[in-house]
Amino acid sequence: MARPDATREYQQRHGDRFARTYFRRFGDCAVSSIGVGTYLGDPTDAADERYREAIVAALEGGCNVVDTAINYRHQRSERVVGAALEAADIDREAVLVATKGGFVPFDGERPADPGATIRSEYVDAGLIDPADLARGQHCIAPAFVDDQLDRSLSNLGVDAVDLYYVHNPETQLTARSRGAVYDQLEETFELLELVVAPAAGSAAARAAGNAATHLRAIQLPFNVYMADAFTVAAHEGADGRQSALWFAHEAGLDVFTSASLMQGRLAEEMPAEVASRVDGETTAQRAINFARSAPGVTSALVGMGTPAHVTENVAAGEFEPLGADAFDAVFE
Repeated sequence: MARPDATREYQQRHGDRFARTYFRRFGDCAVSSIGVGTYLGDPTDAADERYREAIVAALEGGCNVVDTAINYRHQRSERVVGAALEAADIDREAVLVATKGGFVPFDGERPADPGATIRSEYVDAGLIDPADLARGQHCIAPAFVDDQLDRSLSNLGVDAVDLYYVHNPETQLTARSRGAVYDQLEETFELLELVVAPAAGSAAARAAGNAATHLRAIQLPFNVYMADAFTVAAHEGADGRQSALWFAHEAGLDVFTSASLMQGRLAEEMPAEVASRVDGETTAQRAINFARSAPGVTSALVGMGTPAHVTENVAAGEFEPLGADAFDAVFE
């Protein structure tokens, strides 16, 4: 688990290289505002090795946030994160490790008959009630999520993770009513509360302070083209409707953003009127710095499948992000 003293020591070791706001608070921990994402890539041994090298380079180079999910690359991403944590010259307690459960994962590769595999390995085994499946591949029932968390810990080779997300719960809306989805989500959160309680030293537990629950962070997509979390007042707050970022801020939730480079598109080109306002030597760096400029963002996640990607992407942290007024001006 990430611990304050280890993460602050990590910050001190790398801090002189980066701009002033590169490291940010998550509870009592210091975490990098650029994180490693592990979603993209083929489920191959060659891709695994590139990912392992990239994550080791990131961990040793000033990035101590790693995000994955059990279904990413058919469990390979979690396993390669575990291998990188073991190989890197860094304490596990200096790293914030996040994973997710919700999408039914395969093991190593996509089977010839996915439906038959889900039936035999999950439904027939009693881990999933068919009534809880959405789109034939998504489940957030407590028993399933409990099983998935155990598998994730095994894949990662750790005793605990620092963040655990219920993965894209809105997928369930394709199969049942909003009320039914919220009821099941509440049951799953109650289960996760029981799981996190013994891990009182975890970053998430410490971040919760005296809060009634350990719900401490959300993850959402954010980039120059996908800016709804800032621009759309979609949530009912105490003073009326407000954006997801503002709602999260008022609720005391940390925000981790995905799709910072829009699966590589923004590494090649971004709107000139935005690029001209954001610091960075490359288009990718400017896109990353735009994402981590959004108010309330703790860390912007970026896919880094090779050491070369790591070098360029983490170096974005050597530049200051936009200030609040400058960020607001982009949308005027």
